[in-house]
Amino acid sequence: MDIAAFEQLVGEVLDTLPEPFARYLDNVEVVVERRPTSAHRRMLGLKPWQTVYGCYEGVPLTERSSDAFYPPDVITIFQDSLERDFRTHAALREEVRRTVLHEVAHVFGISDERLRDLGAY
Repeated sequence: MDIAAFEQLVGEVLDTLPEPFARYLDNVEVVVERRPTSAHRRMLGLKPWQTVYGCYEGVPLTERSSDAFYPPDVITIFQDSLERDFRTHAALREEVRRTVLHEVAHVFGISDERLRDLGAY
């Protein structure tokens, strides 16, 4: 799939977010990269053989103070690993949705542990 079509999948997920949540994403940039950079891999503590589908970089809303300036948060979705692991269009579409929502949850301060508790894994 070309990057424009993949970006469209990501955009479709973002377009379905309810307005009460979407309004908090004004300062969040969502980007698609083919694969994680070495900086992403170091930041996430990944071994060379480990796979990652997305990454959130920023200060969660729950950790912000009202009197401080924060640069835009960044959510990066990694196209190659998603396409490699989810070969049908339906499976890919569902995992892109799951990955985007997972990373958006981090914006709201929801940890991986809490996502596990909620059955999001």
